[in-house]
Amino acid sequence: MNTNSIPLRELAHRRNDGIDITMVWDSASDQVSVTVNDTKSGEAFEILVAPGERPLDVFHHPFAYAAYRQAAQRPPLLAEAT
Repeated sequence: MNTNSIPLRELAHRRNDGIDITMVWDSASDQVSVTVNDTKSGEAFEILVAPGERPLDVFHHPFAYAAYRQAAQRPPLLAEAT
């Protein structure tokens, strides 16, 4: 089997109370991402590890990274804009 033909490689995985968190590396794009899948609620999301971020930090704290990025993408409140 040629491992060079497999673009995704699992780097870490953990499961707790129905929440699966997986860190993978895409060798084709050299990008690391963390996926979160909540089997109880059916919700899932993926976080691409940005340049300068530590992949293990994203893996251990995916909800904090997701909340931060979501807040950063929101337009400023009217009171903040003035």
